[in-house]
Amino acid sequence: MKKIGTWQRLRRTPYQSGAAILIMTLTFFVTGIFFVLASFSSSILTYFESKPQVTAFFTDKKDINSIKNLEAQLKATGKVSHTKYISKEEALSIYKEQNKNDPLLLEMVTAEILPASLEVQASDPDYLGEINSILQNEPEVEEVIFQKEIVDSLLSWTSTIRKVGLIVVAILLFVSLSILVTIIGMKIALMKEEIEVLKLVGATGSYIRMPFIMEGIFYGLVGALISWSTLYILLLYITPSIGTFLKGITALSLFSYSGYNVTIWPVSILFMSLLLLVEIVLGMGIGIIGSLLAVKRYLKS
Repeated sequence: MKKIGTWQRLRRTPYQSGAAILIMTLTFFVTGIFFVLASFSSSILTYFESKPQVTAFFTDKKDINSIKNLEAQLKATGKVSHTKYISKEEALSIYKEQNKNDPLLLEMVTAEILPASLEVQASDPDYLGEINSILQNEPEVEEVIFQKEIVDSLLSWTSTIRKVGLIVVAILLFVSLSILVTIIGMKIALMKEEIEVLKLVGATGSYIRMPFIMEGIFYGLVGALISWSTLYILLLYITPSIGTFLKGITALSLFSYSGYNVTIWPVSILFMSLLLLVEIVLGMGIGIIGSLLAVKRYLKS
């Protein structure tokens, strides 16, 4: 009893096989793009959340005890993750570090003319408005710098990418599944006589079905590998442009695992390995589901 080989079937119908691989590659490429964009935007948001989002500058009349009371009041709300008091002397040190390459800017600046400040970090971006209001109403606060527009834009951007990404990927997955079912169904129809002969000589249903299931898995794996390789090359190519866009940011961390920092910027091999794993699992899943649906619909055992 000669088994219906997966590779032989691919060679018999190269156009259908190519179409299946192409649609799988497109699906996983777009999925990968949205995965990278969602990870990138989340990392940028996390980066800004880890920085002081609200900074209050005090007049010289504000004493240290009043500032400590203000810190206690902010922490009592439960909406502040961190506060840091910057004295006049510390402000001068920061100023000197930022302008160390320009001596002219350092000559006329002393600690006396720089204001003391309080840097506040919210536990959630949604709390920034309330924190800003508390600081604005505090006596002897000269100015409050509130990065509301930046944080709001990042939150909106992240939310939009996730929603659009889920919709587009869901549509592409459905299209891929439908095309896979159709192509494997066509192949089952073309091999109808061979399948009937196998049944006559005693082949089991699983023996006949398995090559079609393996073919579906093959399409998913090849599509995932091609799309992942293409996306990796594209990310490496645009790395200099991303560096220009993220001027001043040296790294964006996605998460840490076993002491290793998985960064989305610069693109780390750990992040790309995670993406490859996701695409392979997704590819095998679609291949198996599509094949099983086609076999159940077109192959009567």
